[in-house]
Amino acid sequence: MKVKDALQQRKSVRAYLDKPVADEKIHAILDAARHSPSGVNTQPWQVAVVRGDTKQALQQKIEAEFRSGNKGKADYPYYPKEWAEPFTSRRRECGLLMYKTLEIRREDKQRQLDQWAANYRAFDAPVMLLFFMDGRMQTGSFLDYGMFLQSIMLEAVEQGLATCPQASIVDYPEIIKETLGYPKDSICVAGMALGYEDKEALVNSYRTPREEVESFTRFFS
Repeated sequence: MKVKDALQQRKSVRAYLDKPVADEKIHAILDAARHSPSGVNTQPWQVAVVRGDTKQALQQKIEAEFRSGNKGKADYPYYPKEWAEPFTSRRRECGLLMYKTLEIRREDKQRQLDQWAANYRAFDAPVMLLFFMDGRMQTGSFLDYGMFLQSIMLEAVEQGLATCPQASIVDYPEIIKETLGYPKDSICVAGMALGYEDKEALVNSYRTPREEVESFTRFFS
């Protein structure tokens, strides 16, 4: 598969088949991603592959906390405190595309809540990946991690699998670290759903738009 094809085929999938992912495929994905670059070869990534009873227990704890009204607090701020254009409009369009596809109305708060809660179950994918790094690492390691996560998603496409990178799932780092036995001072960077796409699911039928090269690029000679 060409890199360009994998880039274009990759999308955030929010509904999965009830089909297990073989250990060999998970290992192959991580074996490819370990070649991702990192500043002075620090390789800051630490990966938890969460499945089965452990996944059920973890996601139940997180979803219960969410439904209790506790919004949680991630180990670092992912989004800005105050939104500005063009990011406000892009964010709004992203949410509206999903709700329109699922026919969830603005006033239907319960369906909105239920759809958001699916984040904390990794959209019921058979595999939840959780990513950690040493708490002493700094901003550059987040850049390294971005390349590592992209490598995982592209290799997943090669393996015939689907993914959804997730920031929301690490809103409850204390629960995650306690359940999985990671140090309290580690950084819970992100999560990711991994599995086989349910191609019949309505939620997987839309794609978010991307800006053209000319809108974000300046050439200098």
